[in-house]
Amino acid sequence: MTLSICVAQLNFVVGDMVGNARKIVDAATQAHARGARLLLTPELALCGYAAEDLFLRPAFIDACDDALKVIAAGTAHLKGLHIVVGHPARAPGATIERRERSVAVAYLHNAASVLREGLVTHTYAKRELPNYQVFDERRYFVPGHAPCVIEVEGVRVGLLICEDAWFDAPAADARAAGADLLAVINASPFHAGKGGEREATMRERVRSTGLPLVYAHLVGGQDEIVFEGRSFVLGADGTLAGRAVSFEETLFDVAFTRDGAGWQITAETDRAHSPEADLWHALVLGVRDYLGKNGFPGAILGLSGGIDSALVLAIAVDALGKDRVRTVMMPSPYTADISWIDARDMAARMGVRYDEIAIAPQFEAFKASLASEFAGLPEDTTEENLQARIRGTLLMALSNKFGSIVLTTGNKSEMATGYCTLYGDMAGGFAVIKDVAKTMVFKLARWRNAHDPYGTGANPIPERIITRPPSAELRPDQKDQDSLPEYPVLDAIIERYMENDQSPESIVAAGFERADVDKVVRLIRINEYKRRQAPVGIRVTHRSFGKDWRYPITSKYRA
Repeated sequence: MTLSICVAQLNFVVGDMVGNARKIVDAATQAHARGARLLLTPELALCGYAAEDLFLRPAFIDACDDALKVIAAGTAHLKGLHIVVGHPARAPGATIERRERSVAVAYLHNAASVLREGLVTHTYAKRELPNYQVFDERRYFVPGHAPCVIEVEGVRVGLLICEDAWFDAPAADARAAGADLLAVINASPFHAGKGGEREATMRERVRSTGLPLVYAHLVGGQDEIVFEGRSFVLGADGTLAGRAVSFEETLFDVAFTRDGAGWQITAETDRAHSPEADLWHALVLGVRDYLGKNGFPGAILGLSGGIDSALVLAIAVDALGKDRVRTVMMPSPYTADISWIDARDMAARMGVRYDEIAIAPQFEAFKASLASEFAGLPEDTTEENLQARIRGTLLMALSNKFGSIVLTTGNKSEMATGYCTLYGDMAGGFAVIKDVAKTMVFKLARWRNAHDPYGTGANPIPERIITRPPSAELRPDQKDQDSLPEYPVLDAIIERYMENDQSPESIVAAGFERADVDKVVRLIRINEYKRRQAPVGIRVTHRSFGKDWRYPITSKYRA
């Protein structure tokens, strides 16, 4: 006896219940034709993950209910197929009073319903609700308490939703209720190394229950979050029996065949990729979906001849194609000749539109307007920031006129320390490498020059862009390291303090210079007001300057 399961590793759009329902019906039709008797969709597939405060709108939940009925009707003819659909569901009898609006809003479950031949046969409510990092599920949902085991072709399948499988009890309860195998539907955000962490944790769950497990995962970009797919199946001994492709939609087929008292599992296995490859694909998918799902016709960015803008350009072209990306070089009086040469070379290699708009006339006009106010005062960062703000104004003007979104080019090291100009190089709509440290910027540039994953051109970044000392070029002979510790030191301190919550004392004890630690911690603290005004950017670490980072701007705490 064989049970054929199909995982619908698909890219859904938040709030597009009609389109998402159609996608699920199409997947069910294909899966049924391929012999599947169980189709798994990701967590909250019906409405997209995460819908945030849309969950507080009763009409939104009504639309989800209607879409579930559409799926039931559209799949009623698929005889013998069980379809697990992730969706929000009103918890029976539970309400919360929202006095400020004098209305009652139903408490919700993060649920999975099982459809068979047009009927809802079971509904399972997620039991473990994450409320850390980017998760706010306790803001919207109440937990379920009971296991859910369904029978498909004589096999008893225990359903779990994402966080449930990170704890012992839900899986153990499913096993106690008679489950032969575990099916976990998920929307687990990507960060570097997360794929391996998931497989390791699910391996623990398999070993604790003695049950094989199939892990159905979401793929796609949603604002700052990326989901990489990489659905997989584990045997009852914890061995990897199959893995779907990463960062792509697919219908992932898994066959469970009884082999005496155990199971023989058949599935294809995609290879694991390097950390740089995963980061690259995550950034490309994040850009493609942010622009695609929000309807932007293309992207525009300032190309400086430096490594950050070069990296963003390569990502943008891989995501959108050369015809949807435009670059503008905006030289100042301090722009080196090699920056012009390298920017032109980079644009030519990528095949994108390239324009040059000198900012010296505007810069001189600003200084003339302010001359009486600044009389007797030396030039300082004020004049540096004027140049960055002129560039930001020009890019936003082009964006307004032609509809393309401005991609900012600041990295995580700059976001952390405030080495960026508010309303200048921070001006734009999407911060592509906002969560990529400078040391990783160099690694990604090297990786991309050695690989051409999307067929948009090999070796796109001129070698000199990678090897020359980084500079904002806002004053004569300026170098980044004039103001900051060396990037390997800086990034290590940021990782320890910002990402891992280590204290300054423990960082010093690990061998870092006290002066460097104090400087970096102070810069992180005093630049919170800037980061609050930065555009949303793609999260690729376990803690980004986004939903993960919720620090007050006004605070006297200094450790």
